This record gives sequence, structure tokens and C-alpha cells, in this order.
Amino acid sequence: MSAAVQTNLSQTAQNKQLVQQIFAGLAEGNSKLFVESMADDFDWTVTGTTPWSKTYQGKQAVLADLFGALRTRVVPPLKTIAQRIIAEDDIVVVEARGSNTTTAGKPYNNRYCFVFRLAEGKLKEVTEYLDTELVTSALGGIQG
Repeated sequence: MSAAVQTNLSQTAQNKQLVQQIFAGLAEGNSKLFVESMADDFDWTVTGTTPWSKTYQGKQAVLADLFGALRTRVVPPLKTIAQRIIAEDDIVVVEARGSNTTTAGKPYNNRYCFVFRLAEGKLKEVTEYLDTELVTSALGGIQG
């Protein structure tokens, strides 16, 4: 095996391990490592056509606009449990489910597929695939 292939395999394993550690925390409602692992230019894309669906550009926008809005609608702590993690090169894919309740008392247990791209040990971007109908019915619009 060439040195380049070994380095690539090693980086893939490191990326997967970091995401596994992040989701171990998220399963317990602890997002500290997740937030610390976001690059400053981290982008989060929520797919679909809901009021939540767009790309949140930059770590501060993700924390303020996306996470801030979630905090007003979901009873803390927000929990997301990984069920499968697959890694290849700089991409780590996580199949997960939520275990949450809205502030209105409704269950919010969405199912997700997160596709992360990492670089230099940091999360650079994620695309989130989810049940958009559940987002709208459980959480409503992002602004109101």
C-alpha cells in the first residue's frame, strides 16, 4: 500500500472517530465537542422547502440562527443518536434519530442523514436530510 493511500485511510479513520465522539456527546444532549469541532467557516445546509431549509453560512450563523431558533422550540437538552456512521476520504455520513420534545409538548423524533465534510480535523460543512413535513408540523416556521 502506498504512503498516500495509508495517509488517506488514516485521515478517514480520524474523521470517523471525531464524528463518533461528537455523536456520543449528542446522544447525551452534550454539544460541546460538536461546537468546538466546527471550523469558523462551517456551513450547515438544511434540505427541503421548509422555512428552516437553507444554508447557514459560518459557525456564528449556525449557532445563532439555526441552534438559537431550535433552543426556543425544543426542550433541552437536544439529543441526536447516531445509528450508523460511514466514512470515506473527507466525508462522514451519519444516519441518526432525534429523541426530543417541543416546548409545546409534542414529540420531535426526526430521522436524519447528515453528510459532513471535514478538513484539517474540523467540520467544514454538513448537509442535513430529514423529514421536512415533521419539521414543519412540530417546529413551525423559523421566525415565528
